[in-house]
Amino acid sequence: MMTRLGRVLLLAGFLGCVPGVAASSEPRAPTREERARYPWLSSTRTIRPLVEALPVPEGYTRVAVEPGSFGAWLRGLPLRPAGTPVLDFRGQEILSARDAFLGAVAELDVGPVNLQQCADSIIRLHAEWLWSRGQQERISYRFTSGDVASWSRYAAGERARVSGSKVTWAKSGPVDASRAAFQRYLDLVFTYAGTLSLETVKQKPSREDVRPGDFFVSGGSPGHAVLVLDVARNVEGKRVALLGQGFIPAQDFHVLSPGGEGPWFPLDGDTVATPFWKPFAWSALRRW
Repeated sequence: MMTRLGRVLLLAGFLGCVPGVAASSEPRAPTREERARYPWLSSTRTIRPLVEALPVPEGYTRVAVEPGSFGAWLRGLPLRPAGTPVLDFRGQEILSARDAFLGAVAELDVGPVNLQQCADSIIRLHAEWLWSRGQQERISYRFTSGDVASWSRYAAGERARVSGSKVTWAKSGPVDASRAAFQRYLDLVFTYAGTLSLETVKQKPSREDVRPGDFFVSGGSPGHAVLVLDVARNVEGKRVALLGQGFIPAQDFHVLSPGGEGPWFPLDGDTVATPFWKPFAWSALRRW
């Protein structure tokens, strides 16, 4: 039997018609289906699926997404209860729960070290989506050097040896495809990848084709990247988006807010402005 969330997501995927989603956004324990879709989730946490917690503005409808796509998966992203602040990897508060630029906080672990920052958070979510789809062989990301680090290689026991900008791989670890090994692989990627890595993603969608799952990236040291979590459109063709980010230092991935009423950002300008970084040009848009 399809769960209530499953019916909501099915409608969101096939019809793009979740205008306002009047469903309750009260936090609850994740279902078994959600724990399979978001494998890091603990049964002891309470969550709100993004699609239910963050309804579209009046007059807008969520755009259609392909069932099973990264964008469809992001619509169910588990969020922590309302009133949750953003904490860094040490547990220190970065953004108050009352901050005007905070829309919501994702239920996603950060780890105990300063690794999972902005680009890393986007890589983490994309890798988790592939893992949940059983497509582990597709989990592969580039270091800033341009070298490719694949999960398949790591799980087979190969390890990266980094000397300056030179990367070599050698069989020096055990064969291990567990979740614990996967986290160690991600930490490796987070160490040597960044915004410059994300800039090398080849697909550059047009502004007219922006979709949930796309991201804006400004490469540099530092650079920044934000993830398009959802997109909605009104009858006049105007579009708005939910944008999420990690940041420096490593901290909770969170949904941003432009500071006004609601967390949706307009997409009708020549740039997309976010609260903690300079505006992103449309040429900064990328798609996995």
